[in-house]
Amino acid sequence: MPKGRGRTSRSRRRKQSRTSEPNGVNESHQPEFIELKKWLKGRRFDGSNLRPARFPDTGRGLMATKSLKAGEMIISLPEACLLTTDTVLKSPLGDYIWKWKPPVSPLLALCTFLIAEKQAGARSLWQPYLGVLPQAYTCPVGLDAAVLSLLPQPLGRRAREQRTAVRELFAASRAFFSSLQPLFSEDIERVFTLDALGWAWCTVNTRTVYMEHAQRDCFSAEADIYALAPYLDLLNHSPGAQVEAAFNKETRCYEIRTASRCRKYEEVLICYGPHDNRRLLLEYGFVCSNNPHSNVVVSPDVLVRHLPSGDKQMTKKLSLLKEHGFLENLTFGWDGPSWRLLTALKLLRLGADEFTNWKKVFLGEVISEANETKSLALAVTLCSYFLEETRAGLQKISQMKREEVALRNQLGLVEALRLEELEILKVSAEVLEGLQRAHAPRCPGTSSRAPRGCGVLR
Repeated sequence: MPKGRGRTSRSRRRKQSRTSEPNGVNESHQPEFIELKKWLKGRRFDGSNLRPARFPDTGRGLMATKSLKAGEMIISLPEACLLTTDTVLKSPLGDYIWKWKPPVSPLLALCTFLIAEKQAGARSLWQPYLGVLPQAYTCPVGLDAAVLSLLPQPLGRRAREQRTAVRELFAASRAFFSSLQPLFSEDIERVFTLDALGWAWCTVNTRTVYMEHAQRDCFSAEADIYALAPYLDLLNHSPGAQVEAAFNKETRCYEIRTASRCRKYEEVLICYGPHDNRRLLLEYGFVCSNNPHSNVVVSPDVLVRHLPSGDKQMTKKLSLLKEHGFLENLTFGWDGPSWRLLTALKLLRLGADEFTNWKKVFLGEVISEANETKSLALAVTLCSYFLEETRAGLQKISQMKREEVALRNQLGLVEALRLEELEILKVSAEVLEGLQRAHAPRCPGTSSRAPRGCGVLR
């Protein structure tokens, strides 16, 4: 009997069929996706092994229509489907960009093209793609100011800087936008608004793939590395996904291959990079549950606020930390306080008679039990501060969700970030408690470490 045609084989196939149920809702029948697939097919893209679907955890994404093996191609998107600065220069905008001085940035060129094509509506050759783009984004540029105020620091500061950067780009570009008036029947100031630029900026910032282009005189010196990739940009992020992605100069396609298996009907996921949730929210407008890269950052200003007063060597200690790069990337993570954080705290808590040993701290050497105890106590103080601050932030979010119904989706995003950070801090508190017990002084008259309440710093 030929292999695979017996009773056992048929039973196995029936079992696999029963267990391979879709975990997402097929959306390929939606009019916007029908139009997009038609448009892509006209540009020689097949993509039959993927279809649009909506998933419970990630929202809109792409589902595998067949099992994918490790090393197999997920998607191969022809260059004709990519929206790059080449696309912009070949459009009516091209002549205006070439003439404009000082040169515009590649980013602004792409934003200008998106705004112009969106304004054109059904007349745009890119309408099938524009029709599936989000109408609003949840990266900081698109968040309500009241929601921004609930972000933890230093993310809140970086979020405000992002919004300021877009406003400044708009102010600096108004003269260039005005030069485009001959291309539009509408008043140019009603086409190129701050909101329109914010939408276009978010589209480029959250949905482009990396693709290098040669430097051209019509653009500023800023790197030209963006490519909008229709359909491919529906692939969602997972920190555990392993893929190879790049533009293939031989096939002239942007290709993604999976390094792991994917079952039929499962969501196909890629990795945007080893980003923590703060970076994901800042750059892409979402957070990822159980993100192994997530952490809580101890900024230099928070650290300084919690240092003991009266240490005459503190200024020199902080200078040494800055000189050796130990005032940045100090974190609490899923494994507790990072080595960098503990090392910085050990140096900061060196006694006056121990300060000459500061180089040994960077080498990971134990200076004294007293130094270990004091540095752990400072770590506990910092962890307690963040726990209190996070819980207070969650209370504010909960209250605002009741009062501001229209902002619930945005608030839910910040709440998810805060809840995960709360879990990280709880884990860190437990780790620190264990470390404190290990370094606790022995109780008088015993040979064992002190129990709780007997000299242990809490």
